[in-house]
Amino acid sequence: MERQKEFVLRTLEERDIRFVRLWFTDVLGTLKSVSVAPAELESAFEEGIGFDGSAIEGFARVYESDMVAMPDPTTFQVFPFEGRGIGESARMFCDILTPEGAPSWADPRHVLRRSLSKAADRGFTFYVHPEIEFFLFKDIFPETGAKPEPVDDGGYFDHTTHSVARDFRRQAILALERVGISVEFSHHEVAPGQQEIDLRYADALTTADNIMTFRHVVKEIAMTSDVTASFMPKPYNTQPGSGMHSHLSLFEGEDNAFHDPGDEQRLSKTAKAFIAGLLRHAPEFTAITNQWVNSYKRLYSSAQPGQISEAPSYVSWGKANRSALVRVPVYGKPNSARVEIRSLDSATNPYLAYAVLLGAGLKGIEEGYELPPGTEDDVSALTGAERRAAGYQPLPANLEEALDKMESSELVAEVLGEHVFDYFLKNKRQEWEDYRTQVTAFERKRYINL
Repeated sequence: MERQKEFVLRTLEERDIRFVRLWFTDVLGTLKSVSVAPAELESAFEEGIGFDGSAIEGFARVYESDMVAMPDPTTFQVFPFEGRGIGESARMFCDILTPEGAPSWADPRHVLRRSLSKAADRGFTFYVHPEIEFFLFKDIFPETGAKPEPVDDGGYFDHTTHSVARDFRRQAILALERVGISVEFSHHEVAPGQQEIDLRYADALTTADNIMTFRHVVKEIAMTSDVTASFMPKPYNTQPGSGMHSHLSLFEGEDNAFHDPGDEQRLSKTAKAFIAGLLRHAPEFTAITNQWVNSYKRLYSSAQPGQISEAPSYVSWGKANRSALVRVPVYGKPNSARVEIRSLDSATNPYLAYAVLLGAGLKGIEEGYELPPGTEDDVSALTGAERRAAGYQPLPANLEEALDKMESSELVAEVLGEHVFDYFLKNKRQEWEDYRTQVTAFERKRYINL
């Protein structure tokens, strides 16, 4: 760690970096930042940066407000494209500490670290590969709530020649690679204006940091292109929403713990128990992976006839089945064996989301959960009676149902810790109440003349 600190300080001097931004997130996943002068960074490495935790969503009550942001030098990265002609800038993620130097229970990064530590105690390293979807809009109208205008009329995998979207993706990928984030794929998604960029797999903490950086870079590049990037899960009534399908795997040293060449499905007992854990606890952690009122408009999506909508509404798993909550890809080498969970949306707090997913999978392994038979059905195309007959349990239909399931979950409470668990429930209960009491344009249009 000392050598990494020395590298950071030397780089600041050699590259004439004028601004160092220290990043962390609140409980809801909103990026927070404080800038320090390079001359102050050496003392920040030793003492951290004090701040008022009571002013940050979910961090502390007024009488325990003093908190410390401690920069993590292993996350140092120069942002060469943000200088605007006045020198380069850089960023580091922070761990949040109490004044006594203990990790803060309210820090989402610490929540994920605890889950990763539990996995490490069993000999596992947890890797994640996210597929991040988002929209590009020409214009948005947050004041009136009017429908935003997409930058193009493209569809899935369309080659949108000379469009803003194609040029935007190229610029965004170049910017991400310049800050050390590897991109595997990018393409136009199903809805007009909808894009997908897939990040290369990494350990879960690095991936969560990369997702937060990704959101910042995408919004910055969008601004320079005179468009708006949005991670809202479901901006249109009859178009698919934006998900963040995540591929998960456990490794034991260099070996993929999910692969068993002797098994008919090439899945190890560890993989099967992990999947069973995800399935059994899915209704309990859905409030975390889908944290906004709008998230449930995506899960229970209304798409145009014949249009693809890959958001899962029911608990099931299958090999190569894109209607299932958990999909097992059939392509790839033994060391790429993984499971894909498809419910997450791109507005989630990635630290909390990956913590609860890992917690559910480890619970399945520890308790030896039995994996139910996989499905080949297109679950979304079945009738309600057919789904009930087949035993497909629905995910929560709205945020209130998700919070009720979460509140009764011992697993989610254990993974998040009491502070984050209680605050998240309180905040989201208020969001639901604010939403529930709104009279919408839909209601006025339908009922005002009755």
